Amino acid sequence: MNLTLFYNKSVHENAAHYYQLAKESREKTEGVKKAIEETKKEMAAASKSDKNKKQIKMKRERSWYEKFHFASTGEGKLMIGGRNAQQNDQLFSKHTDQNDLFFHADIQGASALIVKGGAEASEQEKLEAAQFAACFSNAWKNGNASVDVYCVKPEQVSKHSPGGFIAAGAFAITGERQWFRATKLMLRIGIGSKGTIEIVPALSKTKLEKDLSIVPTLSGKDKGAIAKSLSKRFGVHSDEFLQILPNGKTKTLELR
Repeated sequence: MNLTLFYNKSVHENAAHYYQLAKESREKTEGVKKAIEETKKEMAAASKSDKNKKQIKMKRERSWYEKFHFASTGEGKLMIGGRNAQQNDQLFSKHTDQNDLFFHADIQGASALIVKGGAEASEQEKLEAAQFAACFSNAWKNGNASVDVYCVKPEQVSKHSPGGFIAAGAFAITGERQWFRATKLMLRIGIGSKGTIEIVPALSKTKLEKDLSIVPTLSGKDKGAIAKSLSKRFGVHSDEFLQILPNGKTKTLELR
C-alpha cells in the first residue's frame, strides 16, 4: 500500500489526514451495507406481496358431482348436468333417482340436467333449472339469446327406442313434457357462502359476493380469455373458471 506524505505537514498532521480518510471510508462502507440491507428487506417484502397477489388454485376435497356442471337452486336443491355425451349417459344411468327431474334444452348438443329431489321442486326452482340447462347447451355456443327447455320425470326417459339407435348422450322421451319457452341464457358468477367460486342461473336468489352476469354473444371473448379476466377479478386461478364456464364466446355484465 502506497501513502503520499505531504511535505508541508507534520507527521501528526499527515497521520490525522489519513485517519480522517479512513474514518470517512468506514462510514461510506457502513452506509453501503445499510443500503444493501434495506434493499434486501424491500425486495423480500415485495416478493411476499407478489406471492400474496398470485392467483391461487383452490385445493379442497371435491364432491362426486363436481366432475359435472353443477349448481344449487335458491332453495338448495342440487342441479347436475353432463359436460359431454358420455357424462349425460353416466348421469342418467348412475345418479338419477325416481324423485328427481330431468331437464334438457330443445337443441342438438345439450347437457342432460338432473335436479335432485326435483319432484318437490317449486316452479321457481324449475325455472332456475331450465335456465341452467339452457346455458349449458349449444345455444350458448351459437350465441342465442334464448332457447326452449323441457323437463320430464325419470320414468319418461330411456336409452332404448323401438324406432332405432340412440346415440351417446341422447335419450328417448315419452309422455307429456313441461315446457319452458324462450328461456333466457344468462348466468351469475361470484363468491358463495363457503368462500368458493360459484356459478348459478341468473334467476337464482342465491346470494354471491362480487358477482357479475355473463351472457353468450358471438362478439364476446372466448372461454380462455373470459377465464383469465375473471381470475384477475377474483384472485383465483383461471382453471377454476374453465371448469365452470359454458363453451362459446361470452360477455360479462356488471350487476347494479
